Amino acid sequence: MGTTRKAERRFWSKVIRGPRPEHCWIWVGAIADDGYGRFYLDGASVRPHRYSLALDLGLANDQLPELMHKCDVPLCVNPRHLGMGDRQSNMVDRQRKLRSANGSGLRFRGLPRAAMAARSRALREDLLAHGWDAQRIHAINAGSRVDDPTLF
Repeated sequence: MGTTRKAERRFWSKVIRGPRPEHCWIWVGAIADDGYGRFYLDGASVRPHRYSLALDLGLANDQLPELMHKCDVPLCVNPRHLGMGDRQSNMVDRQRKLRSANGSGLRFRGLPRAAMAARSRALREDLLAHGWDAQRIHAINAGSRVDDPTLF
């Protein structure tokens, strides 16, 4: 699958980057029912995080092996947050981080597919409405309602 400058510009127009290099870069384009982004290139659906890493490494998207999100945010396309691996290493990482179907924890870990998609859409909509706000992003990733008042 090839890429052009026009496709790259279109891709980056759908990404909101945090102000610091270690922040996630969040995809705000199309989101599939699994909570991961979708980018259309040459008429085919491509995962935005794969496209981002392919651009960063100068590879074709289809040359990448399986990827793992180090940050566990499905919409993150920051190449620094992505690691290459294989199916086995991804499953080991998933178990270690308690992200299996019956897992628990913060962020997107252990969420059913529909809940993961809903959380990704909430994150996208909040970023589009409010711009980058680390507290709001953390609250959404943790499963909190961002407009609820806190106790303290």
